[in-house]
Amino acid sequence: MDQKARLAPVPDGPWTERNLTGLPGNGHRYEIVDGALVVTPPVDDGHEMLCDEVASLLRATAPPDWHVVPQVGLRLGDDNGDSNLVADVAVLRPGAPYDRAWTDAAEVALVVEVESHPSRRWDRCVKPGLYAEAGIESFWRIERTANGPVAHLYTRAAAGHYHLHRSVNTGETHFAELPYAVQLAPASWLHG
Repeated sequence: MDQKARLAPVPDGPWTERNLTGLPGNGHRYEIVDGALVVTPPVDDGHEMLCDEVASLLRATAPPDWHVVPQVGLRLGDDNGDSNLVADVAVLRPGAPYDRAWTDAAEVALVVEVESHPSRRWDRCVKPGLYAEAGIESFWRIERTANGPVAHLYTRAAAGHYHLHRSVNTGETHFAELPYAVQLAPASWLHG
């Protein structure tokens, strides 16, 4: 089978959520920003293990009816869903459906992105701005360093962008209150 036969057709106009269903399940992450397709390569095992550690912590401390979902698709933007991003970990508000591939940004209280080499600039520069514009209250960026993970905790400012609330270095412990009370100790996470 040649390469063209395996690829989904390219739309005549902007990419939409519907166009993503025909793309191959090859470990790449397919996302849409303002109608443009963005592809990032598969992540390494250290990234996945660190995502699992953060998700486990958030699940263990979640109040009833809150849901922690890894690798969930988020609809951002206008009613047409002009941007679709995949979060490493998301915390959904009580009452939000948690058993579907895509959820609306209004149902999300926290997004966590764990940096990997191919996604570093994307996780630092592009995704936070889109999450803040969509109204998501909290954003955590987990930086992987030679000394271990560092958690950067952001809260949404009234102007619609994120403000760095605190960075929690390896060896430190911090009690975060958003989206709910959770004690962060990055040294206890796997060194991804």
